[in-house]
Amino acid sequence: MTRPKSMAKGATPTLTPKLRFPQFRSAPEWEIVALGKIAEIKLGKMLDGKKHMTGQLLPYLNNISVRWNEVNTSNLPEMYFDDDELDRFGLRAGDVVVCEGGEPGRSAVWDGRLPNLKFQKAIHRVRFNVPFEPKLLVLYLESMTGAPQFEALFTGGGIKHLTGETFAQLSIPFIPLAEQQKITECLSSLDDLLSVERQKLDVLKAHKKGLMQKLFPREGETIPRFRFPEFQNAAEWVTTVGGELFTNRKEGGEAGLPIYSVTINDGMVPRASFDRDFYDIEDPSGNKKACEGDIAYNMMRMWQGAQGVAPKDCMVSPAYVVLAPREGVCAKFFAYFFKLPESLELLTATSRGLTKDRLRLYFDDFARMRMCVPEFGEQQRIVACLLSMDKSIATQNDKLEALNAHKRGLMQQLFPSSVEAEA
Repeated sequence: MTRPKSMAKGATPTLTPKLRFPQFRSAPEWEIVALGKIAEIKLGKMLDGKKHMTGQLLPYLNNISVRWNEVNTSNLPEMYFDDDELDRFGLRAGDVVVCEGGEPGRSAVWDGRLPNLKFQKAIHRVRFNVPFEPKLLVLYLESMTGAPQFEALFTGGGIKHLTGETFAQLSIPFIPLAEQQKITECLSSLDDLLSVERQKLDVLKAHKKGLMQKLFPREGETIPRFRFPEFQNAAEWVTTVGGELFTNRKEGGEAGLPIYSVTINDGMVPRASFDRDFYDIEDPSGNKKACEGDIAYNMMRMWQGAQGVAPKDCMVSPAYVVLAPREGVCAKFFAYFFKLPESLELLTATSRGLTKDRLRLYFDDFARMRMCVPEFGEQQRIVACLLSMDKSIATQNDKLEALNAHKRGLMQQLFPSSVEAEA
């Protein structure tokens, strides 16, 4: 291993990770060195807003949208680079690109598939001047995310920035190349597995989206493109209004009932599951009651799909509307129905307000909203199908989370802790 000139033997901090591969257990301890000692860190070209139209018009990287361990190069912006800027702001295969702001520390190894790709000021280019496995830096930055010692390198208030000077001070392990490659190979194999599992999750979500488009009629139609066999000869769906399907439950809260909140993506969830404090009224008399099977919706966010079915009797904010289903109405069917793009457009049009951030959907307006619905049995059959899809998606998501947790735990074992590295 080539030793940086600044690392005098006998004066270099050393560490031993908690887990080492068998062939390296008798090897010397790891050396810790500032990133700037073994790599050149370069910030991309500044955009000054002037019409600079000399040189070559070339694509440039201004953000790191990492997908399955690759840099997303679709729809890249372009600008002009003079001859003296071509190498200065150019990327080579093996360079590490790191976000300077927004999500500082997010990184990837550039594979060189676009030979003329340049980079803009939002990106740091890290180019090693000693033998070093580039992917190891990406993995190490991932392992450091959220660590106080790593976060301390960032500057700024709301939007954090990672300057080249502070980035150069980051302490990283400097170890034999063979051990670098072994760690990278191990963790990269997990990344490959995660990529496959993410693709499976995306396929399931896409399948559900496509299925919903076929299970519900298109605008202006009364028969969906797909019907289950037992409903092939059933009547067309009937157009009715919200007030014929639901009543407006206005009961006050009851002591002892849990408080639930409505979310856009996850429906109704216990308020206690949120990692934040609430300062609204906790007294039951200040809340509304929602019975099991009711739909509660946020008047201010219904146009975005902020609604869900109450899994049990509970209390909700007085700012919500609680829809009690009438006989022959399957609430879960409408929870799916309200998520359709066409339904969201209708909910937006039915809401009142001068601007989107002020839109409100009052029950009186909802009660006049026209909807095309099937009879109760078909509602239930559609719900059973979509619930099965949701279960598959949840199972796949849990598998991904377990793999991510395994990777995080493995990185904690394979890399010295951030506290030790900064000590």
